[in-house]
Amino acid sequence: MGKVAWGFTCSIDGFIAGPGHDMSWLSTAEPLAEGTTERMAGKVAAIISGRDGYDAAKAQRDERDELTSEAYGGAWSGTEIILTHRPEELAGDPTVVALDCDVVEAIRRARDIAGDRDVQIISADIARQALEHDLVDELQVFVAPVFLGDGIRIFDVPGGRRIDWELVEIFEDSPRSFGRTYRPAGR
Repeated sequence: MGKVAWGFTCSIDGFIAGPGHDMSWLSTAEPLAEGTTERMAGKVAAIISGRDGYDAAKAQRDERDELTSEAYGGAWSGTEIILTHRPEELAGDPTVVALDCDVVEAIRRARDIAGDRDVQIISADIARQALEHDLVDELQVFVAPVFLGDGIRIFDVPGGRRIDWELVEIFEDSPRSFGRTYRPAGR
């Protein structure tokens, strides 16, 4: 069975999206070495994302560039699961599977779809919920050289919750982006 990974590029000040899910700042990130995006995308069979991100991507379709208009800049193909309390509103979009369930059930279904390939979470809120249930096997982090000042924080848990991570891999071919892979400490 594949792993459940939470992957993102963030700003130096800890945001994964700007206000209104703005992703235009991603152009400041270092381009990954040739083949890196394709290699990473090839491991992923299912993506889990949230309704707010889905709606923002649709609304910003004409503003987004090649990198941010599709998952992995278009290098990925698979099943995208959108968690929403109103799945019937997405029934006309054949590119996604809309689910109204908790994160545990969503990850179970995504794992069934993925088989021996990975499930990728691309939502901070969904990842936070998955971490509450210890369902994240890997954290994939890239850092863009930009301060956003506002937006969607990587990990926002009022009252706090500490989660320790162990370094698994350094993306040596992308030194400016600080590309790193971690797993939960003790696993």
